[in-house]
Amino acid sequence: MKYAKSFKLWHWLNAFVVLGLLGTVFLRKTFLSWKTNSEILMNELAELDIVVSLEQAKELAIAIRAGMWEWHIILGYALASLLAYRVVLFFIGATKKKSFIKMSPHKKGVEIVYYLFYGALFFMATSGMLMVYYEELSFSKDLRSDIKEVHELVFNFILFFTLIHTVGIVSAELGKEKGIISNMISTRKNN
Repeated sequence: MKYAKSFKLWHWLNAFVVLGLLGTVFLRKTFLSWKTNSEILMNELAELDIVVSLEQAKELAIAIRAGMWEWHIILGYALASLLAYRVVLFFIGATKKKSFIKMSPHKKGVEIVYYLFYGALFFMATSGMLMVYYEELSFSKDLRSDIKEVHELVFNFILFFTLIHTVGIVSAELGKEKGIISNMISTRKNN
């Protein structure tokens, strides 16, 4: 399949943003976990004869990762912008596809998963903005917390899709669809 340059640009910018967002979540769950780091801070400071409470250590650990969350929010704005651009690409015909009815069952399944992915990205961008602006929207902290729980749940689908997409593309490249990767990278004019 041939892809328009505008779609290729969207694809790679979207990939960069989604991987950046996944990276910030990975850091939050591992190296920058406030739970782990607050204990490390308490222990290390205690060795220096500085006693801090668990709550103080938690505040320090959260402050350490504050810059990372700023990047998460910036990337969230980028994701929202890219989704708007994707809608434009759809309506200007930059992503022409074969008729769904004429597709093989495999292609239909792939197409459905892509639409689920787009829906998940839209939800993530929307729910992320709702969490950022919850005070301005007069949402309670409890509602923000509920939105955050679903946001984190949908993250798992995004992670799963990213892994499956990568494996599927490499498999297609090595199988029946040789050139699919080079076509998405190439800037040569498509016929």
